[in-house]
This record gives sequence, C-alpha cells and structure tokens, in this order.
Amino acid sequence: MFKLFAAAGAAALLASSALAADKPNDAQIAHIAYTAGTLDIEAGKQALAKSHDKAVRDFASEMVRDHTAVNDKALALVKKLGVTPQANPTSAGLKSAADKKREELAKLSGAAFDKAYVANEVAYHRTVNGALKDVLIPSAQNGELKSLLQTGLTLFSEHQQHAEHLAASLK
Repeated sequence: MFKLFAAAGAAALLASSALAADKPNDAQIAHIAYTAGTLDIEAGKQALAKSHDKAVRDFASEMVRDHTAVNDKALALVKKLGVTPQANPTSAGLKSAADKKREELAKLSGAAFDKAYVANEVAYHRTVNGALKDVLIPSAQNGELKSLLQTGLTLFSEHQQHAEHLAASLK
C-alpha cells in the first residue's frame, strides 16, 4: 500500500506525455515543482492534525516550513521572470495520486498513521528527487530556475534521509 503512491508518482513524473515525449518547458517545470511542494505541505498539515508522535510532528513541521519557503521562492522567481506556470499532465498526475494517498491516510490513526505517513514521505521524496535530478533540472533552460531546482534537490535529499531515519525508528 505504501509503495502505491511512489509508483503512481513515478508514473506521473516519468511517463507523462509532458516528460516522456518532450522535455518540459520552464513554465511546466515551475508548475510541477510548485505542485510537488504544495502536495508535501498538505501531507505535512495532515500529519500535524493526526499524529501525536513528537518525532513525526517535528518532521511534518519541517516539511511544511521548508516546502513553503521553497514555494515562496519559486513564486517570487516566476513573478520576476514574468512566467506563468503551465498546468500539465505531470502536475495533474501528482495531485491525483496525492489526493488518493491523503484519503488512505485519513482512515488511519496512531502508529499506523505515523508509519504510513513517514513511509509515504520516503517514497515521495525519492520519486521527486529522482525527477528533479534526471528530468527537471536537465530540462530547465533558465539559469535562476535551474539554480532553485538544484537548491531544492539538496534540501529535499536531506528530507529523504530524515524520513528514512524516522521510518527506521518507527518500526
């Protein structure tokens, strides 16, 4: 069940027509990156509402704080560049998969929720980090966008490691 989101996210990121057939343009990349951040903010808020575990809550707070900061920088950049983020099948697929996962998590409580949330965070960050490294950063044409994506990859790789350590501690 926990791998379902990773598989759906990977399929959305890597097999969508926007990424598989053509390299995404900067407006599409901006939308994908912003959507991915927003979805992790929503997941973090769900964890803050449901979890009573201090380590899980601290992690969720970190996700909300860091992804909000990166999304704020992304919004400032697209405004500065005069770019309108362009919706695309990849960002739509991410949202659809995340909505389904949030519904699944909503049915859980206690330790079951905590383990499922953290396992999902590991899978989500692994998928998004792979897409950043392999598709989004190499496809970005604007230097400032590419730099922001690289900064995000560094931060989100730390998130993945934190999630992996937290998952191991919850077993």
